[in-house]
Amino acid sequence: MRRDDFTYTLPPELIAQAPLAERSASRLLCLDGAAGSVRDAAFADLPDLLRPGDLLVFNDTRVLPARVFGRKASGGRVELLVERLLGSQRLLALIRSSKSPRAGGELQLEGGVRARVRGRQEDLYELELELAPGDDAATWLERTGHMPLPPYIARADTLLDRERYQTVFAARPGAVAAPTAGLHFDRPLLERLAAAGIGSARVTLHVGAGTFQPVRAERLEEHRMHAEWVEVPETTCSAVAATRAAGGRVVAVGTTAVRSLEGAAEEGALRPFRGDTALFITPGYRFRVVDLLVTNFHLPESTLLMLVCAFAGTAPVLAAYRHAVAARYRFFSYGDAMLVSRAAGREG
Repeated sequence: MRRDDFTYTLPPELIAQAPLAERSASRLLCLDGAAGSVRDAAFADLPDLLRPGDLLVFNDTRVLPARVFGRKASGGRVELLVERLLGSQRLLALIRSSKSPRAGGELQLEGGVRARVRGRQEDLYELELELAPGDDAATWLERTGHMPLPPYIARADTLLDRERYQTVFAARPGAVAAPTAGLHFDRPLLERLAAAGIGSARVTLHVGAGTFQPVRAERLEEHRMHAEWVEVPETTCSAVAATRAAGGRVVAVGTTAVRSLEGAAEEGALRPFRGDTALFITPGYRFRVVDLLVTNFHLPESTLLMLVCAFAGTAPVLAAYRHAVAARYRFFSYGDAMLVSRAAGREG
């Protein structure tokens, strides 16, 4: 398939620039992948749209305040987007500047911290920080970094984003972008879901900066997916097995939960997994674990949209997106959501 098979027209004013006052107040577009039908609902309806015995699988990653500003020794401005912490004083980051920094060069960053460029791994730079005794990279970022809002949000981050660009169940720091499907859940909704007999389990996928990188290859098979760190624990594997045995459905909250579960089942059966995954899910993929998907609306020609099309069929998904545009849904990270059932023939 080609990249332009996954495009659609989006009026810029439908790109959400800020969160709603309440997390669960967003709209929910329900897509039946098998029938190709859509209907409008509210996200707060989710307990009534699922069944007792279903299992929601959440990504419990926590977003780092991963955007940092500074200057090179020459005085030129630099902007860092931290991709991964490598230790207490080392990290990998994308660097935006007028000229690429050289190995051995120094950067003066916010909070009075110096960083030395130690090397490069493709688009990422390895930096070593000079921190005060007892300090570490994670603490420094929490103290001085900015929330890494996506490039389509055309404003600076605020204190509100520290709370709202983070799920209420975030627990394990390491992401540089939010698992946005999870942003719609608040504590009262989680309590209603539990009271309705709907279970929950956790995976961890630390979303990397590569999630916003465009697919540059014209043909999908030529695209190389960015790697992200994943953990699928034994408790989640057991919960999935118990749900299936009782006739329940596995509901992935977000494309990151899909990639975590399916990546841990690449050998056939779902097993505990801990490590990097570069799984690229495109139409034709055989899903082994996930039955339903809660997801936001994604950018045209993005790997995330390709995953949703693999799940529910390209034509039904793009038709649903056209409906969402006509119905003035809010798009992307702070936008509305979809509840998607798998298309016929995609049973694992």
